[in-house]
Amino acid sequence: MLKKIQQIWKAKDIRNSILYVLALLIVFRIAAHIPIPGVDASSLRDIFSSNDVLGLLNLFSGGGMENFSIVMLGVGPYITASIIFQLLGMIVPSLEALQKEGEYGQQKINQYTRRLTVPLAAVQAYGFINLLDQRTSGALMAGMSSFQFFTAIVMVSAGTVFLMWLGELITEKKIGNGISLLIFAGIVASLPQSLANTLVAFDSSQVLNFIIFAIIALITIVVIVLITEGQRNIPVSYARHMVGQHSAGGVNTHLPLRVNQAGVIPIIFAISMILIPPTIAQFFLRSDVSWLANFSQKIIDLFQNQTFYGIVYFVVVIVFTYFYTSIIFHPEQIAENLQKQGGFIPGIRPGRHTADYLHMVMTRIILAGALFLGIVAVLPIVVGPLTGVRTMSLGGTSILIVVAVVIETVKQIDAQLVMRDYEGF
Repeated sequence: MLKKIQQIWKAKDIRNSILYVLALLIVFRIAAHIPIPGVDASSLRDIFSSNDVLGLLNLFSGGGMENFSIVMLGVGPYITASIIFQLLGMIVPSLEALQKEGEYGQQKINQYTRRLTVPLAAVQAYGFINLLDQRTSGALMAGMSSFQFFTAIVMVSAGTVFLMWLGELITEKKIGNGISLLIFAGIVASLPQSLANTLVAFDSSQVLNFIIFAIIALITIVVIVLITEGQRNIPVSYARHMVGQHSAGGVNTHLPLRVNQAGVIPIIFAISMILIPPTIAQFFLRSDVSWLANFSQKIIDLFQNQTFYGIVYFVVVIVFTYFYTSIIFHPEQIAENLQKQGGFIPGIRPGRHTADYLHMVMTRIILAGALFLGIVAVLPIVVGPLTGVRTMSLGGTSILIVVAVVIETVKQIDAQLVMRDYEGF
């Protein structure tokens, strides 16, 4: 480990990239503590500590929502826009054609995603500001004029666009995914405060509860690491053939199929999608149509119910796991590439039979991965009431994101070190 750190520090370009990324993350943390003027953020403290759903959202924003900062939405609107275009790519022929055009098509889709992020950020800003104001019984925006309210929406929307820009700058340095690192920084930054709150609230009568909480947390970390790195190796053989006067092939290798093929994306997708109904309902709370206003209030109250939220969250995570895996895993394409390269799975005929076999194996693996992600997602909602430890909001979802981001970042840094070794030769 120490040798690896020394290699990274000696590589000037990698060292500069890491320092650059750290500087951008510090900028993000500073922005998370710049409050929107004209609001009383002190009234929000008790709300986020008593509501697990809002606590989780606050965790992903790095405390920005609790501070009512200019980046209170985090990168949520950008993620929602990405989901929308991935869904549209399956039903709109023009977008589907763009997805197949390689780097150019991806750049165009990214451009459309950025544009959609702006109105989505404005809508979510309006919904969350009204939601938080309602939870504080109007104390949050007491005495706030319509112009100040409009300014707050503009500032929050601009904060999301600013974070989107920071994420793209980080991604360009190839030291991990920028959006994931921003979420990671928000989670890690909230850990010291959670530990401090836990120590302050520590009571000798709750020693057993804290021990149970620590054991569950430790087991969760171990299981997440095992599942994240777990994979099913499909044996692949390459037939020997002649290339000019030399023979090639004749080797046995394997095709790795990861248990958690989708990573942490389904959980992030699920959170973004679950936020849509209560956000839209906020627009109709003050409607002159009584039944519409009452229905909107019921939708908001329903999604604030911990049991309902947990069940919907669990189901949506599983659905998105299957959906996202179907987007990134293409058994027909893999079977075609194997056949072109002279490779085959022992006992399975090349072509359609290989694609069907890979689809069957992947479907079975996804079930385990989807259930794992679903359990991890609802773990904070279950563990909090079970142990009575609510000051530690670092739940299974947060640990999964932290582990996944760390593994991805380390792999990208290792890849750059390997490239430097090749360049040396």
